[in-house]
Formats: sequence, structure tokens, C-alpha cells
Amino acid sequence: MERLEIAGDPRFFDTSGPQTLAAVADAAQGQAAPRRLMLTGVAPLQTARPDQVSFLDNRKYASALAATQAGAVIVNPEMESRVPDTAVAIVTREPYAAWARTAALFFPRPPVRPGIHPTAVVSPEAVIDPTAEVGPMAIVGAGAQIGVRCRIGPMAVIGDGVILGRDCRIGAHVSVSHALLGDRVYLYPGVRVGQEGFGFAITSEGFLDVPQIGRVVIQDDVEIGANSCIDRGSLHDTVIGAGSRLDNLVQIAHNVKIGRCCVIVAQSGISGSTTLEDFVMLGGQVGVVGHVRIGKGAKVAAQSGVINTVPAGAEVMGSPSEPMKAYLRGVATLRRLSRRTSGRADSTDSMTG
Repeated sequence: MERLEIAGDPRFFDTSGPQTLAAVADAAQGQAAPRRLMLTGVAPLQTARPDQVSFLDNRKYASALAATQAGAVIVNPEMESRVPDTAVAIVTREPYAAWARTAALFFPRPPVRPGIHPTAVVSPEAVIDPTAEVGPMAIVGAGAQIGVRCRIGPMAVIGDGVILGRDCRIGAHVSVSHALLGDRVYLYPGVRVGQEGFGFAITSEGFLDVPQIGRVVIQDDVEIGANSCIDRGSLHDTVIGAGSRLDNLVQIAHNVKIGRCCVIVAQSGISGSTTLEDFVMLGGQVGVVGHVRIGKGAKVAAQSGVINTVPAGAEVMGSPSEPMKAYLRGVATLRRLSRRTSGRADSTDSMTG
């Protein structure tokens, strides 16, 4: 088996290269000294060739910069002088964002192939824009609307009445029901949107299901990672705000409201009727109870358990969560007590031994 590391393996990725240095600098929104140089792609500092561009955003990799064979390197102004003479410095205040734009220049998203695959099952009552692509064995229900340049992946299911805006990408095996999607929404493979929320009444005879009659509203530019689940609302809508990013294996319960540009990392779960204001960040495996509010710009550390409202801008951690500084002071105190206790025990053992 081939083990050589290859960035942008041509078996899986189509490239737009080669590109001129000027085109790369323009894409990066950076400044570069003029030079007749053609670049074929991107690569890490450690493996880049003279016809490739790389970047440095973290000073801990400065040694790799000194040894790189890259033809061009994207750096911030403070690192420009450390770029080897064999490479051209592309200077920008935001190297990582510049790297993202440069990589997209060389590896643009594959174009949509308009049309409906012969094996797809599409209701005659569905409205599909002629520029959209419906993949093999996909299902599109009655009254569904598929917008301009959308791509519906293999074996995806778009339920009755679902609306997709422009340029949406729906991955393989995705199911979407009871939902309205904005423009440029990306649902990675295996995502489930719009299924019934976890709602039931407890009676003396057992559980009684409560009808879940809300919807899911996903606003523009949202990405939802593989195998994540977004329940529809019970009475109110479940809402994912514009620009938010959800990682793989995230659970969003009924009636949750997520604001703009929130980040929710893998294996996190948010219980019903909770609100996240704009720019909230949840680390991996965070659990949030129902009916609480997390304020604008708040950050919750990985594996925390949130059981109360979190103020705007706060940084919390632990289970139950508390302000990060208080939590770390508590950990430090416990460690000091543990060392003292351990020291006394060792001293007693030596005297009795």
C-alpha cells in the first residue's frame, strides 16, 4: 500500500493549478514581491516542493519554515524575515485565513452536475431548479423545493414540503424533514434533520408521546457535521443561526435556538428549549440541560456540564460548570491538599517502618 503523504491526491481531488504567484497572492489577499513563478498546489512546510505554496501561522513550527523547500510561504509580517531566500514570502495579517483562500483557489468545490439521476425517486409535485443535481437513489418528496445549484447526494431523503435555498449541499444518506434551509447550507453524510424530538408525558400507565408539531429552521451558511441530529420543535421551531458550525455527532433537541456563528464541537448535546446567543463556543462532549441560556460570546470547555444560565462573554468549565478561573483554583487547591496528605502519609510510614 502507498504510504507517501500527498496533499490533494489527484485520485480524490481535482486541481485548478498551476497558478501564477500573482494569482496566489491575490487569492490570499496578501503582498508578495514580484517574481516569475508558477505554483501547482499546496503542501505543509515539511513536504512542500519548490512548485508549491505553504504557510506558517504558529511560531512553534518556525524550524520547519527555515528548512522548507516551498516556492512560496504565507506568513505574518513578523515572520517575513525568516522565510528562506529560496521561497517568496506572501505577507498577510491573517495567515490561516489566507491559507484557506489559497487552498480553495487550487482545490475549488466540484461543480454541480445538473440533472436528476435515473434511479432517483422524485415526486411530480416537487419543484427542482434545473441547475440542481439529484444523485443516485435519492428521494424528493411532494411539495419539496430544491433551489439553484443544490446538490442532493446518493440515497439522501428530502421529505415532503422541505425547502432548500441556493447552493445547498446535502451529503449521502442524509434525511431532512419538516425543515426550511437557507442558502449555502451543507449537511455532511448521515445528518438527520427534522425527526421528532424526545418529548413524552409520564402517566400512571406509562409514557404518552407528545406530538412534535414544530419545524427546523436552518439559516444561511450553516454547516452540520456527519451523523449529527437536529430534532424539530414541539411547538416552537428549532433554529440554527446563520454561519454556525456544528461538528460531527452533535445532538440538538427540540425548540433549541442557536444564534449566529456559534461553534459546537463533536459529541456535544443540547437539551430542549435551550438558547445559545451569537458567537457561543462549546468544546467537545459538552452537555447542556434544557431551558437555560448561554450568553453571547460565552465559551464552554470540553466535557463540561452546563446546568445554569451562562453570562455573556463568560468562560466556564467543569461539571457542573463554573467560571474557568474558579474551577482551576479548585483543582490547584485539591492538588496541594493531595500532596500534603501524601507527604504526611509517607512521613508516618517512614517512622513506623
